[in-house]
Amino acid sequence: MTNGTYEPHRVSHLSRLNWLRAGVLGANDGIVSIAALVVGVAAATSDIGPIMIAGVAGLAAGAISMGLGEYVSVSSQRDSERALIDKEKRELIEQPEVELAELQTIYEHKGLSAATAKQVAKELTAHDPIRAHLEAELNILEAHIVNPWHAAFSSTGSFLAGALLPFLTVLFAAEQFRIPATILASVIALAGTGAAGAYLGGSSMLKSVIRVVIGGSAALAVTFAIGSLFNTSVA
Repeated sequence: MTNGTYEPHRVSHLSRLNWLRAGVLGANDGIVSIAALVVGVAAATSDIGPIMIAGVAGLAAGAISMGLGEYVSVSSQRDSERALIDKEKRELIEQPEVELAELQTIYEHKGLSAATAKQVAKELTAHDPIRAHLEAELNILEAHIVNPWHAAFSSTGSFLAGALLPFLTVLFAAEQFRIPATILASVIALAGTGAAGAYLGGSSMLKSVIRVVIGGSAALAVTFAIGSLFNTSVA
């Protein structure tokens, strides 16, 4: 409440937190995917050429996959929300009294008396009927419907941001330190994304960091083992 004017920050704040969490998850995915890929190839060969090709291919494929997957997923969500909004608008036109009674019932279930719930339903309907019903029945705000393009670009960008660290590390580290440097950089980065995700979600940072680091380290260990196996067979 500012100067007598209500400012609905909560929904937009939660929306921003969701985007931030998605960004953290995308970065985490980029770190693990590319680090595991380049470590596996580096374990199989010391030639920088195949490592670079694998890294570039992984960056391109991962970024496209993340962006496309997020676009398709969020587009489906957006279509569903649009369909629900259109249905609610139709019902408000075709059966306003039924919708008013439905809104009143919702507020009664939230603890208001029948008289108060009826008055609240009437006033909200008079002010903005579609918003009143969308918020109460579906927990949707028409102004905050998800944008698939925003989701796709956010997911792609966060994946690339995370993936570049292990990729650049494996490229520029000295040959004898290539694998350990990439693993160390990746583990530190994973600890950072784990801590960031926990902070945004309000959960334990230590538990989150341990989970993310153990999971990422396991992926690196598997691909390193596979790469070493191929290296041995070639030798």
